[in-house]
Amino acid sequence: MARYDSIPVSTDKMPPGIPYIIGNEAAERFSFYGMRTILTIFMVNYLWLMGDSPIEKLTDTEATKRFHDFVSLVYLTPIFGALLADLFFGKYRIIIVLSIVYCLGHAALALMGIVGESSLWLIAGLWLISIGSGGIKPCVSAHVGDQFGTPNRHLLPKIFNWFYWSINLGAFLSTLLTPWLLEWYGPHLAFGVPGILMALATLVFWLGRWKFVHIPAKGWGFVRELFSAEGLKAITKLFSIYIFVAIFWALFDQTGSSWVLQAENMDRNWLGVEWLPSQIQALNPILILTFIPLFSYVIYPLIDKVFPLTPLRKISIGLFLTALSFALVSMAQQRIDSGLTPSISWQLFAYVALTAGEVMVSIVCLEFSYTQAPRAMKSVIMAIFLVSVSLGNLFTSTINHFIQVEDPIAKVESVGTEVNHGGFDGKTGTADDIKLTFSEEGKRTALEFAGKAEMDQLVSVIEKEIVASDYSALEESRGNDLVSAVNDPWGNPYEYTLINRNRMRVSSRGPDGEAKTPWDQSVVLQISKPDQSESSAFAKFFDHFRPETPWLEKRKAELGVETKEQANAAGPSISRNYSVGGLVKLEGASYFWFFTMVMLGAALLFVIVARLYRPKEYFHDEEIEAEAREEAIGN
Repeated sequence: MARYDSIPVSTDKMPPGIPYIIGNEAAERFSFYGMRTILTIFMVNYLWLMGDSPIEKLTDTEATKRFHDFVSLVYLTPIFGALLADLFFGKYRIIIVLSIVYCLGHAALALMGIVGESSLWLIAGLWLISIGSGGIKPCVSAHVGDQFGTPNRHLLPKIFNWFYWSINLGAFLSTLLTPWLLEWYGPHLAFGVPGILMALATLVFWLGRWKFVHIPAKGWGFVRELFSAEGLKAITKLFSIYIFVAIFWALFDQTGSSWVLQAENMDRNWLGVEWLPSQIQALNPILILTFIPLFSYVIYPLIDKVFPLTPLRKISIGLFLTALSFALVSMAQQRIDSGLTPSISWQLFAYVALTAGEVMVSIVCLEFSYTQAPRAMKSVIMAIFLVSVSLGNLFTSTINHFIQVEDPIAKVESVGTEVNHGGFDGKTGTADDIKLTFSEEGKRTALEFAGKAEMDQLVSVIEKEIVASDYSALEESRGNDLVSAVNDPWGNPYEYTLINRNRMRVSSRGPDGEAKTPWDQSVVLQISKPDQSESSAFAKFFDHFRPETPWLEKRKAELGVETKEQANAAGPSISRNYSVGGLVKLEGASYFWFFTMVMLGAALLFVIVARLYRPKEYFHDEEIEAEAREEAIGN
């Protein structure tokens, strides 16, 4: 029976299996980034309409937390895929088997709303994708390096650049296509197309099986090497780098969450096209495709002439560029908080800085990690590198968890009755009671609390000024002038917060007298205006390839929810949404500035760590030769 090659071919040219790996990676990244690109927007704007009747919408903060929980899991599972590969099955088998699991995850997402509970399909799909995508990640990266020996090791930086180039080609195409599919054809097709690409990726990889070098699993020898002095030293040294890389990912992956939500409140007309919020992410992969050759052949050589660039120096510069990118989106958010509609160009410049940072942090660290890993630990080191991505997203998720103030009435349920919640003192029949009314279908129809009458009077005054100013939100200073003269039943002044050009909040500190606690009382005013925007000539070209009505609007009509067309026909309006608790401790520009300062602090500290680090490289054929020499001496 024919056997796979287990030692790299002695050649100074590119290994024969590389085209199959590159083709597989482009299709696989299309599938992953395609679903990832639309995940946050889907959870906020679509998930609540996927069942037989509407449910309560997720808040932006909760959707952001769930997004980063998912990404954190995707980059945590690589450690298990690497262990299975290096201990038992080898990289090739793990990649093939988990790719099938990956495909099943995409299928589960595509089935949401067709059969069963949508939220359960969402959870199942994300878990399967986390296992599949995460499990193959370290194996694919290490499998690339396995194809090289000493004669062609000089090509390793080039292939890792092309490997990253293929990732971003797939990401660019999917980031443009899947938001468009979601907008016009709905989540079934938007999640289904990436699943088809994942199946294609699996096929391409299988076709290259006889071209690859298959490094066999080391078995328990791997465990001995992992816990040897050399193995533990390599992991410890690299982990001192990965802590800082984790902070980079904590910021970078917010391009799929907080940056998308920010883009919804920006002027997205660019190059004559009104871009969808999720599509702005396409800037990153297209910039990567440009920056990889630009940095490799122009920027690095120029800098190297005056300042020798080691891998760690490149990473250090990249961390500072990442802080700069978040400073730019922080300044953009300050304009949104003041009621303006800043141009999407703020994010364009931020993407330039962030992508330059990615080239100098992610690509360089990926290559650096492979060279620093002992032979039996290549997959595990790749997995530990990916765990840094998981830790970064876990950090972001944790921040988004702790900044959410508990909503004490969120879990109260009933059918066709009135429920009296005890409020702050936990006793019913007292002044701080919260009364909730539910319909026969179990939907909350009314919310009453002490101070609501005073709040309504203030809101009525604010609404009159909004109408008088042609439905424009009041500036924060004017709003506070109106509300600060009135106190709630506990003697606390009311506060006015401008959220963006169409949303504002009136709130009080409630019976406990403290801000941002579960007992805050608030009402959010939402201004709705007829959509008068027109499609550009470029956008009209694509009108021939889509239905007349967006999927979401058709779904709203099916469920009896007000559509955009109905809202436009009704003219401008102001809606009220009352709540107790549920506010966010860190919102608007303060949120972005927090992460900016975290990144800046990490970048400054990394300069010290990089100066103390002492690299050591390992390659397969060199270690095999060293083992042979030791065995010969022993004999």
